[in-house]
Amino acid sequence: MAAALRRIAGEKSFMLSSISTKLVAAPSSLFIWQRGITTKLFVGGLSFYTTENGLSEAFSQHGQVVEAKIVMDRATDKSKGFGFVTYASEDEAQKALDEMNGKTLNGRVIYVGYAKLKTNFGGGIPIARGPPEPTTPES
Repeated sequence: MAAALRRIAGEKSFMLSSISTKLVAAPSSLFIWQRGITTKLFVGGLSFYTTENGLSEAFSQHGQVVEAKIVMDRATDKSKGFGFVTYASEDEAQKALDEMNGKTLNGRVIYVGYAKLKTNFGGGIPIARGPPEPTTPES
């Protein structure tokens, strides 16, 4: 397991203790994936003028915000109208969910829920593996 984490996080981005396997100085995405230490919330219905700093400030009233990320369209470099806020603990995230769901932020009503894990890593485009096998009529 240590070798797999080393490949994912890089050679020296974390240290494993021999007795307890807790991560030290690892990226926050590894915390979510490996240990579940942080809690990520989905925020939908964002104004296109909302910035990541503004999102972080609005949600930091309810707990320690580790990261606030707004999803951007690659082609136009504009907000897609939703984002994610990562909290340091589950209690803070629950408090923020209860307080911020249905509230107005920058003139738009936002909807807050727990983020779901991304399960489809294929990208939706099939990979060509050569010509199809010839079919033979069965006798």
